[in-house]
Amino acid sequence: MAKERGRPRTSTVLWEGVQRLLAAASADLGAPELTVVDLGGGTGGLAVRVAALGHRVVVVDPSPDALAALERRTVEAGLSDRVRPLQGDATELSALLAPGSVDVLLCHGVLEVVEDPAAAVRAAHETLRPGGRLSLLVAQWPASVLARALAGQLGQALHVLSTEEHRWGPSDPLRRRFDRAGATALVEENGFTVTAVDGTRTFSDVVPSTVTESDDALALLRELESRAAGTGELLDLAGHLHLHATR
Repeated sequence: MAKERGRPRTSTVLWEGVQRLLAAASADLGAPELTVVDLGGGTGGLAVRVAALGHRVVVVDPSPDALAALERRTVEAGLSDRVRPLQGDATELSALLAPGSVDVLLCHGVLEVVEDPAAAVRAAHETLRPGGRLSLLVAQWPASVLARALAGQLGQALHVLSTEEHRWGPSDPLRRRFDRAGATALVEENGFTVTAVDGTRTFSDVVPSTVTESDDALALLRELESRAAGTGELLDLAGHLHLHATR
């Protein structure tokens, strides 16, 4: 495998959090093999990792091209019997999957782009069994303000800070960004109990790439990200928030 260079992936810290959530769900539900849905899972980068742990994964995504790439990836990994692709989006979950049939639902980078985030959370709640777990990853706007300002994009930073959706402009690919209070309220108002909140990409989006050119510096940045993930005082600076919630 080629050595990862330049920046720690969001998935490095996120994967650690997902593994903790899966282990907790297995223990609480008494099910070593879980039924997991990866909503908006695309080409299956996360789904394959989850399946390799011994779980069964359904990837729901609106893109047929992404799902075709997912099938190729699962064949190469020898996990095609554990990963099932389904074409659809967040609003179609109830039509695609039986209510209460899922143990863990991964919803990463979805609420920023869907038309109705609350409807997506309600659909997740309906799909999960009682005691099931939600892993929710959302982009956070305070970090976007800081990153834009440090990059010299002061107008964009002001736009993020001043608008209700916290977008940096008309060409922003995201419809909205969240903060800790708003994301927590959205989840809890739709039937979940938030049990933990971690931060990801606290430093990776603002540290100049030249700083992490050496292996030692890159290792230090990874350690910073790992330690910052669960540090409450730094959560507001995280580029993304990872919420763990129980139905």
